[in-house]
Amino acid sequence: MILAVFAFYFLSMLFIGFWAWRSTSSLDDFILGGRSLGPLPTALSAGASDMSGWLLLGLPGYAMVAGFEAGWIALGLFVGTWTNWRFMARPLREASERLNNSLTLPDYFANRFPELGKLLRFFSAALILLFFLFYTSSGLVAGGKLFVSVLNIDYTLAVSLGLLAVVAYTMFGGFLAVTWTDVIQSLLMMAALLAVPILAFQELSYSELNAHMQAKNPELLNFFTDKEGKDLGWIAIVSLLGWGLGYFGQPHILARFMAIQHPNKLPSSRRIAVSWSFITLLCALSVGWVGMGFLPDYQGDPEKIFIELIYVLTHPLIAGLLLASILAAVMSTADSQLLVASSALSNDMYKTLFKNATAAQLIRVGRFAVVLVALVAWGLALNPESTVLGLVSYAWAGFGAAFGPVLLLSLFWPQLSAAGAGAGMLVGALTVIVWKSFSGGWFELYEIIPGFVFSTAACILISLVKPSARKTDFDSRSSEQ
Repeated sequence: MILAVFAFYFLSMLFIGFWAWRSTSSLDDFILGGRSLGPLPTALSAGASDMSGWLLLGLPGYAMVAGFEAGWIALGLFVGTWTNWRFMARPLREASERLNNSLTLPDYFANRFPELGKLLRFFSAALILLFFLFYTSSGLVAGGKLFVSVLNIDYTLAVSLGLLAVVAYTMFGGFLAVTWTDVIQSLLMMAALLAVPILAFQELSYSELNAHMQAKNPELLNFFTDKEGKDLGWIAIVSLLGWGLGYFGQPHILARFMAIQHPNKLPSSRRIAVSWSFITLLCALSVGWVGMGFLPDYQGDPEKIFIELIYVLTHPLIAGLLLASILAAVMSTADSQLLVASSALSNDMYKTLFKNATAAQLIRVGRFAVVLVALVAWGLALNPESTVLGLVSYAWAGFGAAFGPVLLLSLFWPQLSAAGAGAGMLVGALTVIVWKSFSGGWFELYEIIPGFVFSTAACILISLVKPSARKTDFDSRSSEQ
């Protein structure tokens, strides 16, 4: 029954990919869907592409191991979601269209800072390719864990099946396929996360679950201590809250802002997106916390607790639907990441090198890039010891620190210069890479925080030392506003 549900689900996604392929005739369609999205698909596809397999595997697993401490991550992500939609969405949508109809973030950087346009385009595209290799790899790891549990097959084969599932419709359908499959997948993810805690509470009362959790480890029920009873300390709490900073630099989420039909539709979209995030984050934490009390003797991989609860609580037919939500989470983010990486290669590198390339050639290059990036990410995902949360945290920090400060300052501080933007990207990315390689003391602080701070400082300092040689049309309009 589970396999039958999986097959039906996958064929449905392929059908949407085929429909989108018939509707894709230009590079604009392939990358941003012709800026045709309404509020609902914009909101739900942004949420689905944001959360990925870590929402159903990584976060519940962390909540089960760390207890209430995991609530700090969810709080940081929720505040980051609202702030991103409230302050980034509309300015970026308007600026990207005004700046020569920029389709991608490298496009935007090149048009916003023409003095170093080609350099910023290539450098930002290279960063997108680098960090998306780790991000896409995290999705394939999640898919591999799912297929190992469901099909009882070798991990390498399981990861390969996940790769095939994502690439099949992303390569052909482009942005429209990714968006409309994300809409379906986001609703499936929310339904599954709601269902599992509700089913668990039907089996055991809150008092019974709480008694089991207390018996296992009462320290897990304290927001301010770790599982050993030690105070979390400011470094741990700030690190967990710091996840919210990552939203300002995630290319696959920001692409949704750029693709909506009209900026006036963003407030409606924001309300849908923030509500979806609140519900799914709370339910994902609940899955992990319920798992502590419902399966107190569970000794397996914590990131599979959602899968184990589904097997224990549901009929195989229902289990198939709920397990398909994990595949949905994996596919909904990996496809968006592959598409943005594909855009970086086709629109930001190939198109710059070959200015006479036709739309058909660029779409073919984009589809080839989907396969290429997916294969490299597949190689990274083959290590069965990889954790979904670990891979996501590194890529999330890389994008947040490299792009977040530059984007915010480029939209709200007209004095940001091309040299300042380039320095900010470089310092943010290098800080994350270097900080991650050390441990102990201050280096226990999540790398996105020093990366974000140092990137911002570099942007401002270099812009003051080396201002732009000439004012652009964008600078003039920003000053007037």
